[in-house]
Amino acid sequence: MTSSPSTSSYGTIGQPVGRAEGPAKVTGQAIFPADVNLPGTLVGKCLRSPFPYAKIVSIDSDSVAAARKVPGVHAVLTADNIPPHLVGRMLRDMPILARDVVRFAGQKVVAVAAEDDDIAEEALSLIEIEYEELTPILDPADSMKPEAPVLHPNFADYVGIPDGSQIHPNTAGHATWSNGDIEQGFAEADLVFEHTFRTNHQHQAYIEPHASVVFLDNSGRVQTWVNSKMPFQVRQQLSEGIDLPTDQIRVNPTTIGGDFGGKGGFMDSHLGFWLSKTTGRPVRMVMTYIEELMAGNPRHPAVMTFKTGLKKDGSITARQAHLIYDSGGYAAFKPARGVTYGSRCLGPYKILHGHIDSDVVYTNQVPCGSMRAPGDPQSIFAGEVQMDLIARELGMDPVEFRKINLVQDGDASPLGHYWKNIMGIRTLDAAVEKAEYDQAKPQTAGKLIGRGMALCERHVGAGSSTVKITIDADGTVTLYTALPDTGSGFYTVLRQILGQELGVAYDQIKLENWSTDDVAFETGVGGSRVTHVAGQAVFQAAQELRRQLVTMSADMFGWPEDETGFAQGQIIAPGKMSMNLGDLVSRSGSQMEANHTYDSERDEEITVFCVQIAEVEVDVETGQVQLTKFTSAHDVGTILNPLGHQGQIDGTIMQGIGYALTEDLQYDEGHVTTLSMGEYKIPTMPDMPELRTVHVASESGGPSPYGGKAIGEQGISSVAPAIVNAILDATGVGITEIPVSSEKLFRAMAEQSDF
Repeated sequence: MTSSPSTSSYGTIGQPVGRAEGPAKVTGQAIFPADVNLPGTLVGKCLRSPFPYAKIVSIDSDSVAAARKVPGVHAVLTADNIPPHLVGRMLRDMPILARDVVRFAGQKVVAVAAEDDDIAEEALSLIEIEYEELTPILDPADSMKPEAPVLHPNFADYVGIPDGSQIHPNTAGHATWSNGDIEQGFAEADLVFEHTFRTNHQHQAYIEPHASVVFLDNSGRVQTWVNSKMPFQVRQQLSEGIDLPTDQIRVNPTTIGGDFGGKGGFMDSHLGFWLSKTTGRPVRMVMTYIEELMAGNPRHPAVMTFKTGLKKDGSITARQAHLIYDSGGYAAFKPARGVTYGSRCLGPYKILHGHIDSDVVYTNQVPCGSMRAPGDPQSIFAGEVQMDLIARELGMDPVEFRKINLVQDGDASPLGHYWKNIMGIRTLDAAVEKAEYDQAKPQTAGKLIGRGMALCERHVGAGSSTVKITIDADGTVTLYTALPDTGSGFYTVLRQILGQELGVAYDQIKLENWSTDDVAFETGVGGSRVTHVAGQAVFQAAQELRRQLVTMSADMFGWPEDETGFAQGQIIAPGKMSMNLGDLVSRSGSQMEANHTYDSERDEEITVFCVQIAEVEVDVETGQVQLTKFTSAHDVGTILNPLGHQGQIDGTIMQGIGYALTEDLQYDEGHVTTLSMGEYKIPTMPDMPELRTVHVASESGGPSPYGGKAIGEQGISSVAPAIVNAILDATGVGITEIPVSSEKLFRAMAEQSDF
């Protein structure tokens, strides 16, 4: 359902307003999990595996006893001290502490609770563990080979495994998507192209590392503060891992210092519980950034093979993709059973015959989880780079090649979806114009100039959200929600919607966070859902309040209800006095309240297009890539907050630049070697090019209030391929693996006969 803004004289919808929650953050009033300091709180620390794959032969009991005797140590736990439960968001395959075997370098083996960090570290340094090293699997492509060691021999016994048999003993999930007859499609092709692409790990690089405080209180209830954007799922995951019903667990609200997909799970919560139960004290566990980089849950690396058949005129007859995503040592951080990725990798093209096979496989690297648009940046990188490689072989301009094949109204997508109001061509044309794509390239001595483009589409998210709105006698409006604040600005947007409908300044609306005790369920943050789902819950609750106000005022003053209205934050009837919210509620003698739960499933008819165009300079002598201009075109509905909307676009571009050029979680024989943010290179402001943004408004908007569409995720997927395609245009070098370092590009350029 979409609606037009109210006629109130007060309104912020469409205005670039600042963050309503900003003052609390910059003044230190916002509470993060690491700020929670209950009386007697202890510090929890872990001893982690130094090997990517090894048997635990023994943990020396004398060394454990010595650790327990360190002054200030209250508990030392090994797997023998806690139940042998496996935990996970959906697929439960990870032990709380390693038992018998470790499957990645950085896995937790021993835990300590102590008075402070130094004492905990001293105790851990005393513990001696004997390992028997095993040969690890370090490449996802190797994981599916017949001779590969089986990393999870008891997979069939795990809770939450996908339906059906495993494709290979090391697959944690498998999916296929298809349309038409792929063999027929290739038989109809005049030309067939096949390429294999690789992407690396990308860490979410949020400022705040994973943190939690857990306390088994005097009533036997588990109180936890955890920086997870999905508190109800965390409550369920804890319940399953510690053998307590969910009504004995309360997840308390806290602010989250950045998420980008990486904070949807439990991380150290189970271990914090066992340390708290053992000591009778609250336990705080905060990961260092060394631990984040070696044992967080970054974006999956992938190995992807694309095979595409075409007619000589450039029309695509068939496209086939085999995607192998590296799950790492465990699949516990996946957001769904048998989760697989890559369903959009064939692109928004008219392909009558398409087929995708996607596998998520175990290796002995860091376990991976969700990151902004999970699965799409990898597979769309492969698909869009292949489009330019093919165009170059055909001698066609990449824009024209895409236009020949882009779906338009009435066309089916490669997987048979019929989207309504398809904006692909319009968004592409707008990007080309804004980027000055067809103009002559500047000439600079010693530099090669190139322009490249990529496009993608993505859905608008769905889910369930419940809100409550109250109006006190003094006119104070309060919004209640169980959504955690991840820093993306939706607390401001929700207040904008409410302020628009009630005629109240958005930054004067109070916001109260519910715990998991206060409401039945909340899907949580992620999947481009919040402005749609929570926004509609707020909008509908506000409409109910308006109806209540009209009815109450008509009854109170004897006004005809059908002539009584609500405008400018006041109740108005023709020829009668007007009354503001506070006075009216004060006269009624009671607080006013409205609740609404909004549930939705994803609308497969709605999709949102994004086109990116990059311009680069490549230094001939060094291979260094300088991104000089970047144009981002988006298919949009009503933009609720232009400032926040642009912030989402800029953020996806910055993360996409890092993905393409600098971010590389490097390994040495299974050990992460980039263990600081000084070594793991995320882009900073000097790395940002001139940015140009163009909004392409559609005739029909999206499902969010006032016709808004999603913006948080679709922008990231086409950034890296646009940059790589610009490098191809500049140098003639086809890049099939990211990130593109200057050394890697220089070597590739040197191998070309032109250099």
